[in-house]
Amino acid sequence: MPQPDVTAFFHAASHTFSYVVADPATRRAAVIDAVLDYDAASGRSGHPSADALVAFVQAQGLAVDWIIETHVHADHLSAAPYVQAQLGGRIGIGEHVRAVQATFGELFNAGAGFARDGSQFDHLFADGERYLVGGIEAQALHTPGHTPACMTHVIGDAAFVGDTLFMPDYGTARCDFPGGDAATLYRSIRRLFELPDRMRIFLCHDYKAPGRETFAHQTTVAAERTGNVHVHDGIGEAEFVTLRRARDATLAVPPLLLPAVQVNMRAGRLPPAEDNGVHYLKIPLDAF
Repeated sequence: MPQPDVTAFFHAASHTFSYVVADPATRRAAVIDAVLDYDAASGRSGHPSADALVAFVQAQGLAVDWIIETHVHADHLSAAPYVQAQLGGRIGIGEHVRAVQATFGELFNAGAGFARDGSQFDHLFADGERYLVGGIEAQALHTPGHTPACMTHVIGDAAFVGDTLFMPDYGTARCDFPGGDAATLYRSIRRLFELPDRMRIFLCHDYKAPGRETFAHQTTVAAERTGNVHVHDGIGEAEFVTLRRARDATLAVPPLLLPAVQVNMRAGRLPPAEDNGVHYLKIPLDAF
């Protein structure tokens, strides 16, 4: 099985891992889950994290084919348009982003000018769709549950699972966002467990499980199947759903959910500027 070169970039403020995935033979690459720096208190955005990723791509002489979002993130703003402006490539997300746009377009009262058909993205991946990163075959798998639009991207021997799974000692994604569902997540994870045991799994987040002192972003299918504290082999769907719902009931709303989703459902672009030339993010009161 082809083995792409995978380089991780950690955004400490949001505990997010972004990736550059490159075919060593052709020097062509994909960027996955790039992060825009954003300070909620000041409303200030910036690009230091994305610039580090861009500088790496340029220093390595890579050509970017794809800029992939594994889902509409609720914990950070996407830097996909900024990366595209620097490096080229097509911005892609799962085709079920339309469901997320419908739900949150209504929440944010985005108006008739906000398209809910996914057209803000250059490409919408269908379940099972195959594509190429250089000469390495890749496949998009629909793995909903955390959100309706979550996709896992299998590129050679590497699977990029977004928020579906965390490190085995930390567990699985929350399912209490609009459109999330614990039973659906369980079935998505069981689908991932059908991948080869040795397949590398790359995670979008890590929060350091109790007792672990370092952040981690890479594991394997075998390690998840045998050791994931929420969903290892032997845990049935009903047991998982009970556990996941109980845990989700204790979790706070992510600090950047409201700014992040209204940007990320637009493929990382800000809402249109108002007549004074300023972009504004809405905070719907008492919505959660």
